[in-house]
Amino acid sequence: MNNALTQELSRPPRMDKEAVRIVALGGLGEVGRNMTVFEYHGKLLIVDCGVLFPEEDQPGVDLILPDFSYLDDRLDDIVGLVLTHGHEDHIGAVPYLLRRKGDIPILGSKLTIALIEAKLKEHRIKPITRVVAEDDLDQLGPFDLEFVAVNHSIPDALAVFIRTGAGNILHTGDFKMDQLPLDGRITDLRAFARLGEEGVDLFMTDSTNAEVPGFTALEKDIGPVLENLFGTAERRIIVASFSSHVHRVQQVLNAATAHGRKVALVGRSMVRNMKIAEDLGYLNVPQGTLIDVKKVDDYPEDQIVLMCTGSQGEPMAALSRMANRSHRVDVGDGDTVILASSLIPGNENSVFKVINGLMKLGARVISKADAKIHVSGHASGGELLYCYNIVKPRGVMPVHGEWRHLLANARHAEATGVDPNNIVLADDGWVVDLKDGHAEVVGAVDCNYVFVDGSSVGEITEADLKDRLVLSGEGFVTIFMAVNSQTKSLIAGPEIHARGMAESDDVFDSIVPKVQKAVEDALRDGTTDQYQLQQVVRRTVGRWVSSKLRRKPMIVPMVVIV
Repeated sequence: MNNALTQELSRPPRMDKEAVRIVALGGLGEVGRNMTVFEYHGKLLIVDCGVLFPEEDQPGVDLILPDFSYLDDRLDDIVGLVLTHGHEDHIGAVPYLLRRKGDIPILGSKLTIALIEAKLKEHRIKPITRVVAEDDLDQLGPFDLEFVAVNHSIPDALAVFIRTGAGNILHTGDFKMDQLPLDGRITDLRAFARLGEEGVDLFMTDSTNAEVPGFTALEKDIGPVLENLFGTAERRIIVASFSSHVHRVQQVLNAATAHGRKVALVGRSMVRNMKIAEDLGYLNVPQGTLIDVKKVDDYPEDQIVLMCTGSQGEPMAALSRMANRSHRVDVGDGDTVILASSLIPGNENSVFKVINGLMKLGARVISKADAKIHVSGHASGGELLYCYNIVKPRGVMPVHGEWRHLLANARHAEATGVDPNNIVLADDGWVVDLKDGHAEVVGAVDCNYVFVDGSSVGEITEADLKDRLVLSGEGFVTIFMAVNSQTKSLIAGPEIHARGMAESDDVFDSIVPKVQKAVEDALRDGTTDQYQLQQVVRRTVGRWVSSKLRRKPMIVPMVVIV
């Protein structure tokens, strides 16, 4: 397979004028942060611009963005942004990109554009948008585009076919091949076959479910399971799902109506997205079923369904706040909580923490492991094989997934007859050039995590996160002292205080003479630089704490020189 795993990648060479350059700024080697930049004849086309949600080892982080630095000197060359569908991992970073250049045209389906416009309104950004649909043709600079209907876990998803003089590229976005979808809109395999006949030089395919054999289960099979669970629930029912999962909300509304229950949407994004879906006709709300969450207490508990966010254990989402009793909804004995989603890799511990918290409060928690209450929105291995045989691509570049997913997808491509030399495995930031219908990795560019922490964007670094982890797990020790640079002697301290440690400050009494001696020795040797003296203190205290207390806290020395 055409990849660069065993070699050190350097900066890419000057681009050939007759090539298409492809740089993924997210979505390769990870599940989320999907964003790919295509360059041809000096112009840039972007497909998707999503976020990645933080894991437990990234405390305090709200979102993780693609690294836009690759684009900073090329913003005027961007001819447009194509959004394949409306999930956060594909549209969530758009506001941060538009802060750099606000007039980038955004193309997407009717629902996708409505969702991104609502999001941008909250950021006080008025975008330039263009609604496209399946079978539509469009042109952005030197890129000829054709859009293809694909089925996913959100309505109105699209694949995009990109025609260039250097080769044709078919990017699936996220997709599956549900043959009996709730909205009747299937993945257009006839279009895939037609484009295959024209010639697909690079097939960029969703890899998220590539390790799963067979075919992804049908969405319609979830409805009867939900209705059965609703029929056995004693008190309130709380269903957690993604805030944009229109199909799942529709099934909850249908099940609630069948059992005479009212549904309240909980969570700002859930309320916003479902209002948009209803207004555009993607969500059918039975009359009298939907109520405001503020009126929940007006109904008996066995007549209420709460549809909320937080199925991935997000700390600020409604379900997590219910689990830690910081939400207006008090979960208790007899309540049924249904987690109607799959676990995103990396979120397992957060989700299990929420499940344990809810169970501790007396709730009955039902997940995908207990009942068929969720099906994936991504094509499984059998569906990928089917697509490869239909499209018959010359080359393949698996996208959207961790490395194990990308590799599994690549094996499917090879099994259907794709030349291994034409299968490109790449990571975020790797540069792939497509020329004369052949793609290969030619280098790499900087592609780091960009953390959103409150109002700050990109200011928090990996080092800061490591410090936070040390503080949360090991505590910290401060040492204050003052020295006279003229007499080369201590005039105050050292005063040592610890926080976040079981030991009291008294435990440090035995190290005080050693710190004094270490600093005095350094002064006598001519060291009067504040930083160097602080390093002496840090090393002395650090060695002692590690040896005596078996701890590695953050050590913060403060040396004042007078």
